[in-house]
Amino acid sequence: MYQIKILSSSEIDIFKWDNCVQENSNGLIYAYSFYLNTMAENWHGLIINDYEAIFPIPVKNKLGIQYAYMPAFTQQLGLIGNVKINNTKLINAIHSFLKYGSINLNFSNKNFTEKIVEKNNFIIDLKNNYSVIQEKYKKTIAYSLSKAAKHHFIYTKDDDIKKAVALYKLYNQNNMPHVIDIDYTNLKKLLLQLQKNNNVLVRKVENEKQELMSIALLMKDIKRYYNILNTTTEAGRKTEANYFLYNNILQELCNQNMLFDFEGSDLPGVKKFYEKFGAINQPYFNWHFNNLPIPFKWLKK
Repeated sequence: MYQIKILSSSEIDIFKWDNCVQENSNGLIYAYSFYLNTMAENWHGLIINDYEAIFPIPVKNKLGIQYAYMPAFTQQLGLIGNVKINNTKLINAIHSFLKYGSINLNFSNKNFTEKIVEKNNFIIDLKNNYSVIQEKYKKTIAYSLSKAAKHHFIYTKDDDIKKAVALYKLYNQNNMPHVIDIDYTNLKKLLLQLQKNNNVLVRKVENEKQELMSIALLMKDIKRYYNILNTTTEAGRKTEANYFLYNNILQELCNQNMLFDFEGSDLPGVKKFYEKFGAINQPYFNWHFNNLPIPFKWLKK
């Protein structure tokens, strides 16, 4: 017999919640209380028994209707924990709480419901040494790495989070209109929190004139490095600097019991780029539901 309850973030036992995220393989960085507190407008948590399993539910309110949504820079949430429970009970509990929502379920939630859409996410196991990781590179990557090598790029560490975020915003604001200023402000707050515990890495590639070609910002927990931000300048794109960057990152981070999480993507060009590094697809799943009464249901269709 399972007890299911949905609590507001202020009612949740944060220690037990975060412990559930940390102790389960499907608990990713996005589900920690500090992440949700920073990135979500508001959030609740579905809890099974004494935090045996949890399900984060970020919520917003519009026209008096509360609905589930995915905050910016939050890839996947869903059911966390290892419990054998009838998912229909969980779905009914969520539907009784919310009539509308779109939630990204984590990689282990494939059978949560039939009404889900698969999304790409590529990962590399870092437990091997660099030569083993490199052996899994696609043959087509050789040209790009060879082209980049001709430019005598310099791979360096950095700690300027604000610059990395500003560059990402500058290069992506037109094709990511749903990410607004407050999201970037919240992201900087989150990253500064993580940086205090050495859980942020900034790596960049410069040319011989110390001009920036490409930069990546990674978040870190005890399971994964998360490729949260990546920006390549126009000059960097022409010289394949991003290949040079990630090749060096993988060389630096290998031999750890960790995963490198590319954080996507469904975009064909980005997907192909990740696959060239031998990354395997560990998909996550979007669950959209609309049980609003007519005519609201039609308006939100």
